[in-house]
Amino acid sequence: MFNYFKRWLPGVGLALLAVSAQALEVGDPAPDFELPGSDGETHRLADYRGKQAVVLAWFPRAYTSGCTIECKSLAENGHLIREYDVTYFMASVDPLSKNKGFAAETGADFPLLSDEDKSVAKAYGVLHPLGFARRHTIYIGKDGQVLKIDTDVEPATSAEDMAATLGELGVQRR
Repeated sequence: MFNYFKRWLPGVGLALLAVSAQALEVGDPAPDFELPGSDGETHRLADYRGKQAVVLAWFPRAYTSGCTIECKSLAENGHLIREYDVTYFMASVDPLSKNKGFAAETGADFPLLSDEDKSVAKAYGVLHPLGFARRHTIYIGKDGQVLKIDTDVEPATSAEDMAATLGELGVQRR
């Protein structure tokens, strides 16, 4: 595949290799974050270390079809996730005002985080070259280590899939 990029798109192949060499992996310490949420609070990963697992569900853009379906899945079926000792968020690079409206419209009973300067999305390796976050869900253990990176998120069953993954990862039930 590299030869294809080398021949047809000079430089792109090297850029793709550089990105994958720096990508976040299972077992890595999760990058700290401090992001404003749609609930009016500032959320810090450090606040949960040693206390609870954290799930960070990145989504591309508020008010788009797939993101609306995913957010509603988490809102309508969040009780499945809350069976586990976990705090969960959706996160995007959208402005906070947009995420607040989106949370209200979808009935989100959990915070949507806004990474407007895109620094956290970059640190987590989810920033798409076009400037939006990829739909990836990052599972972080109580110890702050990355437990799983789900790059194949199905918006319609996001909550059920998240709960099943928490069980598979052995996250403690409440």
